[in-house]
Amino acid sequence: MSSPTLGCPPAKLWSTWLGRTSSIPSEAYYQPSLTAEYDEDSPGGNFDFFSNLVSKWEAAAKLPGDATRQVVVRSGAVLGRGGGAISHMLLPFRLGLGGPIGSGRQFFPWIHIEDMSRILVHAIENSHVNGILNGVSPASSTTNAEFAKALGAALGRPAFLPLPSPAVQAIFGRERAVMLLEGQKVIPRRTLASGYQYVFPELGAALKQAVS
Repeated sequence: MSSPTLGCPPAKLWSTWLGRTSSIPSEAYYQPSLTAEYDEDSPGGNFDFFSNLVSKWEAAAKLPGDATRQVVVRSGAVLGRGGGAISHMLLPFRLGLGGPIGSGRQFFPWIHIEDMSRILVHAIENSHVNGILNGVSPASSTTNAEFAKALGAALGRPAFLPLPSPAVQAIFGRERAVMLLEGQKVIPRRTLASGYQYVFPELGAALKQAVS
């Protein structure tokens, strides 16, 4: 989206979050790892189908030259009422059948939809914001198992039944299963440095609002 403001240079904002139409968080740009830590300057975008897809999205949105300030927001799994990352999880979790996916040790970068929206506005309204921002919560060490436990707690249900890796691959296919079985520890270093203050920095409060 473009934002021409009187007295300010034009700005173009591009988010690789596609809302309810996509289940591919753009943190897929970074290579899955149980140990690595990624910020906006970390390399990626060239190791599998999804990382290449994110790179192509970003390249397609880029304008030539320096006349327009350009910002790209790479989002994690977006949490919110009525949709987002948890829409397909709610039924099994409400029935007490939820739990971690695979080992549960994989990182799960997430963000509440209110923070995602506010980061976009923050990027448009502040001329010093430029380049890549990670649209993820600062609670970057959240694992899939911790997410499952927190979602169960928000719903007042147990969440200890794991979904084994072979079952995930059979249900979603090998390529999409990678998105669920592997994860990245992503830090919003530049987002925080730009002055953005999170409304939902902690998972428990974000999930409580999302399922209320």
